[in-house]
Amino acid sequence: MLYALEASGDAAEVVIRRFWAEMPGDAEGRGYADDLVRGVAAELGAIDQRVRAASANWRLERMTRVDRNLLRLGVYEILRRSEVPRAVILDEAVELAKRFGTADSGAFVNGVLDRVADDCGRVDEDREGLPAGWASPSAETGPRQG
Repeated sequence: MLYALEASGDAAEVVIRRFWAEMPGDAEGRGYADDLVRGVAAELGAIDQRVRAASANWRLERMTRVDRNLLRLGVYEILRRSEVPRAVILDEAVELAKRFGTADSGAFVNGVLDRVADDCGRVDEDREGLPAGWASPSAETGPRQG
């Protein structure tokens, strides 16, 4: 949805409505996904500033659209979703970058988000203490479910 939001220039609500009309998806995660899109759209300027500060050698405009929007999503979660452990945010973003980005996207997204999290004071939680349903993704299981 963030990719479509940027590509179309439409309002978040329009993009959300169109997305779910074309891709019904899992009703369980729909509310969370919608909230993330609305949040990123509402705070886009501040989020982009965080990305720029953490990626000193890369202009935002030079990043691939996939990487840029994964970074926006991750920064929003780091800043506004304290219930989601830092490690989960980074792991999810890296897995998506590896799946949908370039060969270098995973490392790039990891490095930028790690720096943003450090700059924001988000500490890395103990993976053993993750809440149920927040399993770290792996090559076998893919992104977290739940």
